[in-house]
Amino acid sequence: MSDNRIDTLTRRQFVRAAGAAAGGLLVGFNLSACDSGPVSGQVTGDGPLLANTFIRIALDNSVAILVNHSEKGNGAYTALPMLVAEELDLDWSSITVEPAPTSPEYYHAWWGVYITGGSTSTGSSWGPLRSAGAKTRAMLLEAASRYWETDASGLTTAGGYVVDAANGRKLAYGDLIATIREHDIQPPESVMLKDPADFRIIGKDRRRIDAPEKVTGKAVFGIDVELPNLRTATVLRSPVFGGKVKSFDASEALLVEGVVKVKEVSSGVAVVADNFWAARKGRDALKVEWDLGSNAGLSTAAFYEEYRRLVDTDGLVAEDVGDVEAAFREFGDSEDSSIVEAVYELPYLAHATMEPMNAVADVRADRCEVWSGTQFQSNDRRLIAEYLGLSEESVVIHRSLMGGSFGRRASTIADFTLEAVEVANGESFPVKVIWSREDDMRGGFYRPLFVHKIRGLVDGDGTIQAWHQRAAGQSIMQDTVFEQAYMADGIDVYSMDGCVDQPYSIANHRVESHNPAKVGPLPLWWRAVGQTHTGFAYESFLDELAHAAGRDPMELRLELTRDFPRMHQVLETMAEAVDWGSPRADNRGVGLAARTAFGSFLAQVAEISVTDDRQIHVDKVTCVIDCGRAVNPLGVRAQVQSGIVYGMTAAMTGEIEIEEGRVKQSNFHDYPVMRMPHMPEVVVHIVDSGADPSGVGEPPTAPIAAAMTNALFDATGERVRKLPLINQGWRFRS
Repeated sequence: MSDNRIDTLTRRQFVRAAGAAAGGLLVGFNLSACDSGPVSGQVTGDGPLLANTFIRIALDNSVAILVNHSEKGNGAYTALPMLVAEELDLDWSSITVEPAPTSPEYYHAWWGVYITGGSTSTGSSWGPLRSAGAKTRAMLLEAASRYWETDASGLTTAGGYVVDAANGRKLAYGDLIATIREHDIQPPESVMLKDPADFRIIGKDRRRIDAPEKVTGKAVFGIDVELPNLRTATVLRSPVFGGKVKSFDASEALLVEGVVKVKEVSSGVAVVADNFWAARKGRDALKVEWDLGSNAGLSTAAFYEEYRRLVDTDGLVAEDVGDVEAAFREFGDSEDSSIVEAVYELPYLAHATMEPMNAVADVRADRCEVWSGTQFQSNDRRLIAEYLGLSEESVVIHRSLMGGSFGRRASTIADFTLEAVEVANGESFPVKVIWSREDDMRGGFYRPLFVHKIRGLVDGDGTIQAWHQRAAGQSIMQDTVFEQAYMADGIDVYSMDGCVDQPYSIANHRVESHNPAKVGPLPLWWRAVGQTHTGFAYESFLDELAHAAGRDPMELRLELTRDFPRMHQVLETMAEAVDWGSPRADNRGVGLAARTAFGSFLAQVAEISVTDDRQIHVDKVTCVIDCGRAVNPLGVRAQVQSGIVYGMTAAMTGEIEIEEGRVKQSNFHDYPVMRMPHMPEVVVHIVDSGADPSGVGEPPTAPIAAAMTNALFDATGERVRKLPLINQGWRFRS
């Protein structure tokens, strides 16, 4: 069978198979669609033709593409329509995009739930959406052959038309709807997809479909949703993780003009008002007595102390290649060998999205309607249904645009969405619950704090003979709906991603994991997930071993990746792109880090300059990435730039500190993010390996911290093993 042929698989077959495998034209943008209407192919009836789950063709020849992945700045609303448009030969200007309903037909093709995450939107849609486009095209060709009474083999498609070149005629797709219905034409079971050599849309730069409406302010984010009789609420939550309300006095809050109700909910005390300002003033007037619980004594200092002790003890074995202890015994006593030991510490990090958490809920006796910028619709719907005692079919979720997420809006407990439902439950009006930035910074979810201890040995020839790594940090997946899939023998596979299965040939390589109890802060995936801490520790220590061996960091990595051609090519491309090894001026440094993350291979080089008073300016970052087939290269470059900025912020200033069970940081004044003067030049090189698309949104965040600190060592001779840099006396130079 040709590599370009897609046969119809059942969902179960597809999930099993996937689980076994470890400047454009202005396009219409429609946010009015909701979870209603037909969700399977419909060729009968009047009006638009729902050719299949994802494609609806209107009589005016416009085509709506129902996208089953969230648009949160990731470019899904552009890249995924490109897959359909390529195979269906659409006029790009005829496309509108709608968020797909929360229905099993739209569940993630690999995971069997409705979720956007793991940098899988394009990869998981590569086959299904191209197949949907190609099968719709086959239906249209068949319809045209019936209409013209000619052989379909002599017809082709272009720009939204079926073309009969031999007879100089063409038919718009919309004009063939009646013929499809008259003859009950159904999509074929299998279809031949285009040869990549014939692509005219995939692989070409396309500007973001959602950008014009975002620029003009027409785009609707969750916080923008308005409904008749809508009320707004804020919730006063415990200052300590896990604290509960003992009692509250709402008398003064109810005196605030616009406040209509105060009620206790699971997360605290909600103030419902005519507008946000009234709700906020009412909340400020509340008097609450809290039962702070057992977490009132927690501190990040204590977490670090506990985790440092843990990494000095044996952990659960995540990877064991060769015999590490035998290698230390064999080579450790040699005068030519070097043993290096280092401990790397990384703090809790906030997601710090530009749009704080929010959701709108309208709860009736027999149904519930929700408007939420959620990444995890099926999970949210299930939890809402369980809470209200309704069937899942009675819960409708309208997915809005999201002002950033970085993992925060894929909450496994549906916290901000379910909270809105709870506040609205029992009311005769819909309620919008809005979190302030302080609310989310202090009471949300975090990238877990981690400590890594690594011991390595290089022999007299500069070969790494042994690598022994222990990591300690709270598990993200434990006690969640993903526990069965991502906890292996007690090890959180996702959190340890980046410690194991890296494309380096090291003969003796052992990795151990400690998952301390989940107390206090709730760990949640943060952009690049485990790679954000494993990448820093791993690539920093690899640089330390290179230095101990007297090896050039690039040369060493090129040697270690000879058996991994895609990573090797990325590094070779990087060496040429930055003219690696060229002379540098004083007070300047160059640092390299490379990662395999979310199926992609990438390397980054940071070029920095430093001053005598410990100011850093990152002058330039070069990234080489092999993400398989780059569907929208412009989008790939944008995501790389974004990931680098996000990772640089964390490396320099990102830290959530806890004292007496309370988070110290509250907003961007004490959790600062990068400003425009700090922005380096970013150059992106895309290596086209011809493989299927893999992750882009998250991988670029993984290497940048190590690239920066390796460059700092190159410039100053100072090793940084604990982030953020600001705590080591370094700061950005504007």
